[in-house]
Amino acid sequence: MLSIAICEDENYFSDHISRLLDCYLRENNLEASIKRYSDGEKLLAAGVNPDIILMDIQLPGTNGMEIIRRLREKGGRGQVIFITAYREYVFQAFDVDAIHYILKPVEKEKFFSAMEKAVRRTDIHNNKTLLLMKNDLNTKIFIKDILYCEVYDHKIFIDTIYGRFSYTGTLDSLEKQLGSDFFRCHRSYIVNMSHVLDRDGQVVTMAGGERILVSRRKKQEFERRLLEICRREGIQ
Repeated sequence: MLSIAICEDENYFSDHISRLLDCYLRENNLEASIKRYSDGEKLLAAGVNPDIILMDIQLPGTNGMEIIRRLREKGGRGQVIFITAYREYVFQAFDVDAIHYILKPVEKEKFFSAMEKAVRRTDIHNNKTLLLMKNDLNTKIFIKDILYCEVYDHKIFIDTIYGRFSYTGTLDSLEKQLGSDFFRCHRSYIVNMSHVLDRDGQVVTMAGGERILVSRRKKQEFERRLLEICRREGIQ
């Protein structure tokens, strides 16, 4: 489970960020413990080390930039997203290893993009697993290692970087567990967009060489999602 801190002194903005965060977590099938702080000193006093910190800069007392510097000095390595009305601190944000800088008012698309980057950099995300149960055998698979999933003859087949696994289930149920890196490109396939190597017409080549069909009605959405992944990977 992710741990997330929201540090914002204005209730309106704090509530707005909380709603966006709840929406992001729900859409990406993620669980999180969320704590809200009205100033940076309260965050420091709590003695916590959140995975992700959503930090305002202009706060009562010590400003958010200095709070993050002090957290870093104490060994805090959480992913920091600054959310502020002030542009002038953007270069200082790099000094404290922030991963994003969002100007108020906060738009959903920009917030989701920043959260996606933050989640990908946490150990929680990298260690997220899928438990497959078949007969008396339980198999744990790291979700990031899945290449694609296929349904055939009423069975689910999951191809990973280290082998193929199968169990009885539905793609609809599996899709809900996989997260935003995965895309249902065909009624029979879900692909991990991070492992797509090439696209030629309606056929995509996955890492490992497997070729997967993209349905005509999913082609445009597939291209959009692939472009998003390429842009995101390019800035990491």
